[in-house]
Amino acid sequence: MKIIFDVLHLYYLPQYLPVYHQLLKTNAGQATFVIYRSIHDDVIAQIVEQEQLDHIWVASKEEALEYYLKEAADWVFFANGYEFIDQVHQVSKSVQLGHGIGPKASYYNKSDKATTVRFVEGQYRTDRFEQMYPDDTFVNVGFCKLDPILNDENQGFDLTTLGLNPANKTLLYAPTFYPSSIECFPKNFPEQFSQYNILIKPHYFSLSKDKYVNQRKLLNHWATFPNVYLAKVEDYSLIPFMACADLLISDASSALFEFAALNKPVIWCDFLKLRWSYRGIFSYRFKKRMDQDYGEYAEIAVHAPKYNALKSLIEQQIANPEQLQATRLSLADKLAGKIDGKASERIVNYLIEHKS
Repeated sequence: MKIIFDVLHLYYLPQYLPVYHQLLKTNAGQATFVIYRSIHDDVIAQIVEQEQLDHIWVASKEEALEYYLKEAADWVFFANGYEFIDQVHQVSKSVQLGHGIGPKASYYNKSDKATTVRFVEGQYRTDRFEQMYPDDTFVNVGFCKLDPILNDENQGFDLTTLGLNPANKTLLYAPTFYPSSIECFPKNFPEQFSQYNILIKPHYFSLSKDKYVNQRKLLNHWATFPNVYLAKVEDYSLIPFMACADLLISDASSALFEFAALNKPVIWCDFLKLRWSYRGIFSYRFKKRMDQDYGEYAEIAVHAPKYNALKSLIEQQIANPEQLQATRLSLADKLAGKIDGKASERIVNYLIEHKS
């Protein structure tokens, strides 16, 4: 079986790799990764070498399409919608495997141009997709990105090598790029939480796109504090950060739900830096950006209405991590499906059974 993974962005890799490793483990087929050129080619090249991935580089979606038509693989994986999907279907079957399970409405819109199959996290979301797109194929497999943690294949960082104190509790701050809470945190934020290790894992766009330069300035300043480790571009996966953190702080990010699915406490920052075009009379744009279940999803975490509420909430949740356990597990099933470490196995089995 011949498979191609379309890696438009580096942060797609953590979702693809568990499937790739399952392919290797079962000797089910061979895979090639199509890597798009960007400002971080040197870093991506190191990651590709480290993971020993068979790969090619492309400069555009059009160049990638040429490769797909030439190779005629059994399956081509996409993490998002793909505008040339009809042409791909002339020679290959296709998969959509989303990279996150967050609260944004775009999660559903990405299926507007149907792939042969979309693998979905949980029965609730599968049912919603089938109502929205009754002629397309959706298969509930779970959230394969978490498989390495659930199968004890990734135990996280050695905190000592990061310059942190393993005797201290570890906070993970994983904000998204927009709408984000980053700009609402003070410059001395790490100093106010000096009794904790702080891992900061921003979205790849915060580290790479010009429009988020102010976010990078603040992030780099926080990195100068002794209790902080700021993710580098090469730290492309959230998995090792989640594996060794005791509590997550985030905003409208998929990280909230991924961490909660591991049954660990989450603090949701309700204070966000919104562009003027999302405020006041334009606030409907923000609501439109979020999924219809946004309000229910919010129950998965303790909420900080303002930054100055964080300290007491963190202390409370560190002392009582089981407080929202029942809600976390209930919503985790709705958002991520079965949490058993076998999502990748289900995906590969499907590919084999439906190859021809």
